[in-house]
Amino acid sequence: MKSERVPSRIYLSEREIPKKWYNVLADLKEKPLPPLDPQTHQPIAPEKLAAIFPNKVIEQEVSQEKFIKIPPEVLKIYLKWRPTPLVRAKGLEELLETPAHIYYKNESVSPSGSHKPNTAVAQAYYNKMEGVKRLATETGAGQWGSALAMACNYFGLGCKVFMVKSSFEQKPYRKAMMQLWGAEVTASPSEETTAGKGILADHPDSPGSLGIAISEAVEVAASDPETKYSLGSVLNHVLLHQTIIGEEALKQLERVDEFPDILIGCVGGGSNFGGFALPFIREKLEDNPRAKKMRIVAVEPSACPTMTKGVFTYDYGDTAGLTPLLSMHSLGHGFIPPAIHAGGLRYHGVAPLISTLINIGIIQPVAYSQNEVFDAALKFAKSEGIIPAPESSHAIRAAIDEALRAKSEGKKEVIAFNLSGHGHFDMSAYDDYLQGRLADSTINEEDLQRNLEQLRHQGVS
Repeated sequence: MKSERVPSRIYLSEREIPKKWYNVLADLKEKPLPPLDPQTHQPIAPEKLAAIFPNKVIEQEVSQEKFIKIPPEVLKIYLKWRPTPLVRAKGLEELLETPAHIYYKNESVSPSGSHKPNTAVAQAYYNKMEGVKRLATETGAGQWGSALAMACNYFGLGCKVFMVKSSFEQKPYRKAMMQLWGAEVTASPSEETTAGKGILADHPDSPGSLGIAISEAVEVAASDPETKYSLGSVLNHVLLHQTIIGEEALKQLERVDEFPDILIGCVGGGSNFGGFALPFIREKLEDNPRAKKMRIVAVEPSACPTMTKGVFTYDYGDTAGLTPLLSMHSLGHGFIPPAIHAGGLRYHGVAPLISTLINIGIIQPVAYSQNEVFDAALKFAKSEGIIPAPESSHAIRAAIDEALRAKSEGKKEVIAFNLSGHGHFDMSAYDDYLQGRLADSTINEEDLQRNLEQLRHQGVS
């Protein structure tokens, strides 16, 4: 490790922006199981996916090519905010009185305030090139919906967003941001789709979930030949597009001759975590001596413990069972998590790639309660001056705990995490926390066990 003369902010020039995305499938010996057709339960044919995805995206979803070139048109838009800075969190280190070096990759500097445009721009571009007129999608906290609305605006596409009802009500300005970029935003579950109507008939007060919103968006895309579906997490091509984050971070840490002992990211579906971690995992898979001892920590809310309590099996990516079945850790596609403020982490499943890496022992999952997370967010805001998104604050919580452990053990470790977005649209949540009104939402254990039991016996393995 170098001396303490490490700069606080590590930048790359525009010329140094990575020109290729990294595809971890090329290096994994144990690969995720293939997605299954929801009707036949057999491996799904690529042509069946063409009803909702453009061909180029389908190619990337199944590609085994190690590096995939980023189109110049996508790079041109990336340069509006990329490369993003890697920041040494010296204020947080001083607050914790830890000998550890803490770094965070600041993805909150994008125009929409999160990492999500890295794939939104790519997906909008590929759809535009195939003559698609409109994209339909879901969004939890609103970060993905905002990013896709922005990307569709760049390429002249229509954008239909089904926003999880609990977030729709908690975060009205996220909705306004999407509308400003021209998107049509609907609270989910809605009366606009068969899937939404079915949920409302059984649960009129449903807070919604990402699974429900996905069902609605997929239904709209499948019923309109000019509309395709765009997903902000979980699938291979989404994590692929996000690897520009980790590729930049590797270059930035190399500039100061540091390498992480602990790598951390929050996980809902897995896009920001995968984008940050996968290039570092490549170093581990290629037996880089500095990467051998690296621990990789994936953080989720205890109110939606997909990785820490979920069953690894095939499950639908949505509530209505319209999507292909994916091999992943899941709480059951019918599970509705409590309405926590980290809306982007309220997903019943997790990316097959992330699930596979958990199964082979490369990733260590942990879970935190809502108040633990907001305590960490407050420490970060006071020491670093950035108000983080509730989702990102899960990674901050883990980083703080690792730094305090390093302090107790007297170790000068390097800790790096991804700050996936800012919390400027989450001030009602912060107000609740500061006023002592923020509850630690807990899952209904009976409901969870019932869903897990159904999942174990739904006839797909």
